[in-house]
Amino acid sequence: MYAEVIVDISASNVDKIFDYDISGFEVSEGYRVLVPFGKFKVEGFIIRIKEQTSYDKSKVKSILGAVDDFPVINSEMIKLMHHMCKLYHLKYINVLRLFIPAEMRTGKVKSLSKKVVTFVGEKQEIIKNIRKNAINQLNLLEFLVKNEKYYKSELNEKYSSQAVNKFVELGFLIESNEEYLRAPSFNKIENNKVELSQLQQRAVTQILGGRDKTHLLFGVTGSGKTEVYMNVIEKIISENKTAIMLVPEISLTPQVLSNFKARFGEAVAILHSGLSTGERFDEWKRIRFGEAKIVVGARSAIFAPIQNVGIIIIDEEHEQSYNSESNPRYFTKDVAEFRRKYNSCPLVLGSATPSLESFNKAEKGEYNLIEMPVRINGKEMPKIQIIDMLNEIRAGNNGIFSRTLLYELENCFKNNKQAMLFINRRGFSSFMRCTECGYIAKCDSCDVSLVYHKDDEMLKCHYCGKRFKALTKCPECGSVRIRQGAVGTQRIVEELKKYFPNVQAFRMDNDTTQVKNAYQKILGEFGKTKPAVLVGTQMIAKGHDFKDVTIVGIVDADQSLYQTDYKSTERTFELITQMSGRAGRNESEGRVVLQTYAPRHYAYKFIANYNYKGFYNKEINLRETAKFPPFTKIIRLLFTSEHEDLAREVVKKCYNKIFDIAQQNADDFVYYDAMKSPVTRIKNKFRYQILIRIKKEHEQEIINKIYDACDECVHNKVSFFVEINPSSLS
Repeated sequence: MYAEVIVDISASNVDKIFDYDISGFEVSEGYRVLVPFGKFKVEGFIIRIKEQTSYDKSKVKSILGAVDDFPVINSEMIKLMHHMCKLYHLKYINVLRLFIPAEMRTGKVKSLSKKVVTFVGEKQEIIKNIRKNAINQLNLLEFLVKNEKYYKSELNEKYSSQAVNKFVELGFLIESNEEYLRAPSFNKIENNKVELSQLQQRAVTQILGGRDKTHLLFGVTGSGKTEVYMNVIEKIISENKTAIMLVPEISLTPQVLSNFKARFGEAVAILHSGLSTGERFDEWKRIRFGEAKIVVGARSAIFAPIQNVGIIIIDEEHEQSYNSESNPRYFTKDVAEFRRKYNSCPLVLGSATPSLESFNKAEKGEYNLIEMPVRINGKEMPKIQIIDMLNEIRAGNNGIFSRTLLYELENCFKNNKQAMLFINRRGFSSFMRCTECGYIAKCDSCDVSLVYHKDDEMLKCHYCGKRFKALTKCPECGSVRIRQGAVGTQRIVEELKKYFPNVQAFRMDNDTTQVKNAYQKILGEFGKTKPAVLVGTQMIAKGHDFKDVTIVGIVDADQSLYQTDYKSTERTFELITQMSGRAGRNESEGRVVLQTYAPRHYAYKFIANYNYKGFYNKEINLRETAKFPPFTKIIRLLFTSEHEDLAREVVKKCYNKIFDIAQQNADDFVYYDAMKSPVTRIKNKFRYQILIRIKKEHEQEIINKIYDACDECVHNKVSFFVEINPSSLS
């Protein structure tokens, strides 16, 4: 017998399938195995078993053995690997690595066992062997009578190791080793199942009635989409099937996990990058062996080894965090569609602001559209007041906060309520500049300005993580006239303390959430503090439900509006609408103060009225006229190398080959060009790109030709990545 093996080496010249002899070994498809490879021993994955090989049998090497005592990848994921490699032009091994915890490959994580003691004695018999003054032993006995089994270490801590060992010595406790699961922490809450509204029940019925469809659940913030998800999942698992529930941010996972644990108990497992190594491994194993029926997590949870999938749900489906922007690059929705078709189950895409591509598919009938246009509590959406910051300057207010926002915050805090302030920029200021000579502090490894962080008086690169001392004088001309750039979350918190010194301000961004469980801690403390204000980036803009938040402030609404990206207006609409939905989710009326320097921009007119369909009609017409997705497909070919000349040379060769393809398919090409990437250097690697826009009639055929052309130009010192309809071009 022979096995087709993918070796665990990420290099183009070994990105192929190798045959190995498995005679004498009990292995099957999906096993990790140790194989001889050249002069080395490496790990590999068996992706197929066959009886014969087309190679000379005398030259086919034998595997050295299995790494695990069970297959780590199932047949569905092997088919998914082939699908993703073809769709995104990825290496086999880079996809396979997505399917198991990274630490498994390095051997840094294993199952954990703990010593367990089991009580086997009779109370009256044991009392005869205990002195009357042996208090710990007597207390231990009383406990053991009620509990048959316990971890020995915990009994030692509670009743002393001498007492426990005495019982072991007398034969009243039997020792054994038992696997110990490292479980993620979560806030325990009561199961508050509620009666569904008419709209919610209709949504549940439509989803369960369309078992082989993709559904777009278009519901305003606060309309009760989560309760719909849980009711559908409850029905699915009652049929002995499983479910995958995805959320866009790790910050949302603890809240969702708490709700799901309250409803479904130990049937729920969680997967995301914020777990410890041991927690991630143990949760993955629970899923792999069928102990968990529901997987909750961020993007990577779409690769959970769960079988017999009955439903897949992607909440906040519009979020760009569902698109992987590092190798291997993939779109979560594409993967979910594959798993939906493989399992013949429904896929639910939920959002208050669906992506234009998704809503366009719903309009064309490719998705089943389910609408929930009102909040579950029947209250109106919070009123949005647009503030022209140019008028504030003319009135003599040069501060960060408009007079209206300060007034609303003051009333909010007087009434012992909470507020949330959104600015999608962390740090204190976006750059430091010399006003004499114009020097801007930049990273020496990346072509980006350094962000000033006042907490530790450092300049930090948000791409590679390098840190430098903050400027006190210009290194070019020696001037001490240093100006700071656009404000970030740190600056907002500092300014708030000046105006409201007695109100506790919490900050939530990538800097404050590095420590494990930081999300739960910040959100938990904010939730129980009144009055209080939570300042944060986009991680506070969706999903959170705080009943006492009455004011939401959008400090700089224009930040994402003028990015050089065809999706910038759509992204602005999504962020502000989602953030606005955090206010007034209970009895108190909610208000939103939106600060802008461009109040007449068409996006704000639609935002102020929560008019998604009006915005969609305007934006989709612009996309069609300009021939942007969903009417075309964008292919971004990104080349990176430490050698700029080499990268430029490879790009030139690729471009010339693509030029020939474009000439042969002139009717299908809308645009193509080669250029430096907007961020031209990251971590000392130079970045060039080729951008192509093609019509959708024959796109896959043309994309395959482009892949083949680029493969002919590859160089081992130049990395090459493909992105289809990238969410960012930076």
